[in-house]
Formats: sequence, C-alpha cells, structure tokens
Amino acid sequence: MSVNQALAGSDIAIFRKATNLIRLDQVATPASNRGFVVGVSSAAGHRRRIFHPHHATTHDFAENTIYVRDLSEAYKADLSTPFDFLMFEISQASLIRFADEADLSGVTTISAETASKDIVLANLARALIPSLERPEEANTLFVDQMTTAIGTYLVQRYGGRPPATPSRTGTLSRVHEDMAKEILLQNLEGDVSISEVAEACNLSRGYFIRAFRETTGMTPYQWLLSERVARAQALLRASNGSLAEVAIACGFSDQSHFTRVFSTIVGVTPGSWRRTL
Repeated sequence: MSVNQALAGSDIAIFRKATNLIRLDQVATPASNRGFVVGVSSAAGHRRRIFHPHHATTHDFAENTIYVRDLSEAYKADLSTPFDFLMFEISQASLIRFADEADLSGVTTISAETASKDIVLANLARALIPSLERPEEANTLFVDQMTTAIGTYLVQRYGGRPPATPSRTGTLSRVHEDMAKEILLQNLEGDVSISEVAEACNLSRGYFIRAFRETTGMTPYQWLLSERVARAQALLRASNGSLAEVAIACGFSDQSHFTRVFSTIVGVTPGSWRRTL
C-alpha cells in the first residue's frame, strides 16, 4: 500500500487505502459479524473483478463512485489497477443507532452498491482526509461530527425507507446553549464527542448538531474553532508569549497546526497579525 491510514470515530472506523501498483492482486475476506463497509473512490481508473457464488462481475470505479458491502457475506475480488479509497466500517448496532436518531427506526441494514456515483458521500468523506493525514491533529469533536453526518446520510440514502418528512429544527434553549458552550470550552482541544455534549442536553446527536447550527450559525466544531482563534488573538494582543506557547494554550497541537488554522480563519498568519497591532 502506498497509503494505509486509519482513524477511529466513536461509531465508525475510518480508513484510507491506496496503491500505485499496476499488477494483479486478489483480496478475500471471510464472512464476519463486523457490520458494513462503505468505500469511496477518490480517483478514477480502478477496475476490479468480483467473484460471486456462480459467476463473476467486472466493475470500473470512476472518481466519486462508491461501494457498500455487508460484511456478513464472504468477499473475493481481483484488483488489477491502482486505487485510492476512503473506507468506513460501521457495526450493525451503530447503524441502528443512526437510524433511530434519524427517525428511521427499523432500519437495520443498508443496500449493497458497487461503483455507484455518490457526490454527497464523496464530499463528506474528503473532509476527513486531513485528519487521516495528520492524526496527531485529529479533533475528536470534528471527527465525531463528520461521522455522525455520514452515518445519518447512509441510513437515509441506503436504508431502504423514505426519510421521514423533515420538520423544522428548533433552536437550543438558553440553558442548553450555555451548557453546550461550557462543555466545549472546557475541552478546548476538541477532545469531547458530539454524543457527550448532546447527552448533557438530553438530545440526539443529529438533532443537537442541527439545533446548535440553527442557534449559533455554526456547527459545534466551527464554533469551538472560532473561540480558540479568538482566544489566541487575545493572547497575542495582551502578552509577549511565543507563538508556540499561544498555540498550546489555545488547544492546538503545535505552532504549525495553529498557524494553518489561524491563517485559514483570519486570512493572515498569527505572526503577521500580531505585527499589525
């Protein structure tokens, strides 16, 4: 493998596997009770021949095409071309939990797909690439927020039942808003899951994310990131601490991570921003 990355979400395990080799290789996995695996092709040009009990089928994967497999069924395929897949493994218990939270109680499986295009899922998957590439900077809150969105989308799109008629999501009560923000600020590095914050407010994960965004105009992760940058600006303005010290004080893994995030949000590096004061 030229790329072999992994990241653990609270309900979904995330992987990225890629190879540039052009040679015949075979993958075979026995049946298991691990649930389901979903793959998203990040590049075009991959071909695989899948063996079924009495026949074989050949599939070409374009960019943004996906597959969905039930891991309770044995699998064997020949891989003859390079590939780059983002993969999500989800247990049946987690799938049922996502379905319940999406008002789709009774959904216990997702339909099999092979080389089907799904732009929405592909875009959700790509958002996790930086976390896979730099796991030391992976933010628990962000990863949990993204996997919740992916799990919800999977049961809505591939669960075999039409989604419930959406009702307008309400806003958080002032008590819940204050409670959520306090918990987030107490975990400035983002080492708190959406589940923990939502449970404190006695809300489901999906509803909490939507209500928080309706209340603040941002997702929980975006709000916490903006608070960390605001705190960094206050420290840069009021102290002579080094950029590395400010970075650690505001929950960033190191100065490089701090500079990347600060530059993205503010538009200039923290050093340049400080010099303009």
